[in-house]
Amino acid sequence: METHSQNFSFTKFYSVVAVVVIFWPFMASAGPLRRVVDTHWYPATATWYGSPEGDGSTGGACGYGSMVDVKPFRARVGAVSPILFKNGEGCGACYKVKCLDSSVCSRRAATVIITDECPGGYCSGDRVHFDLSGAAFGHMAVSGYGGSLRDRGVISILYRRTLCKYPGKNIAFHVNEGSTPYWLSLLVEFEDGDGDVGSMHIREARSNQWIEMSHLWGAYWAIIGGPMQGPFSVKLTTLSTGRALSARDVIPGNWSPKATYTSRLNF
Repeated sequence: METHSQNFSFTKFYSVVAVVVIFWPFMASAGPLRRVVDTHWYPATATWYGSPEGDGSTGGACGYGSMVDVKPFRARVGAVSPILFKNGEGCGACYKVKCLDSSVCSRRAATVIITDECPGGYCSGDRVHFDLSGAAFGHMAVSGYGGSLRDRGVISILYRRTLCKYPGKNIAFHVNEGSTPYWLSLLVEFEDGDGDVGSMHIREARSNQWIEMSHLWGAYWAIIGGPMQGPFSVKLTTLSTGRALSARDVIPGNWSPKATYTSRLNF
């Protein structure tokens, strides 16, 4: 059983991203029509961490913080090896995973959201490995056999990419607690569809210029300038399919650190 994120110590940055849009005050642009869903199943290995029926660790290398403990993330989180973590650009992506031993495994696949990276061990090299919350790991078992499956420790699984779905949720933008008018850091939350972010841009009040944000680590993006004046419009491009979305004035002029600003829409 892997244990990792409980031991991670990260400075908290929070990054955010932009939203899909249909009507004023939002403006949207459609990107390439590639598909993120993969119908082919690929082999990998899996372990679990945290408490047997738990939600995994609090936080994780992506920076979602306490979100991993509550719905819709709750019991659906997992850490992945570097080949899927992609230096943090794989954060937020969703996968279906299922185990293979018919004596304890059901045909049911668990859907997990990538919130963490697992270092070393089974996650080293170019291996594809999932270190799941105890609840997500047990979800792959036949009813009543979750404990038996967890007792096996390392198991062989199949996995494939799938769309992220957050019913009833709109994309939200969390502002890092250390943000100032000279350094603004954002994190996107509840992004349906691809779930990942390949690039982010921000536009200040009364400006026509989109300024590219820098990827820090995990799911954190930031911009240095200033003093910067809101309201801010935010534009994101997904990593997987290159879909571009923008939200006008989504972060208000009186924004504050540690606040979350929810949009009206989602993919």
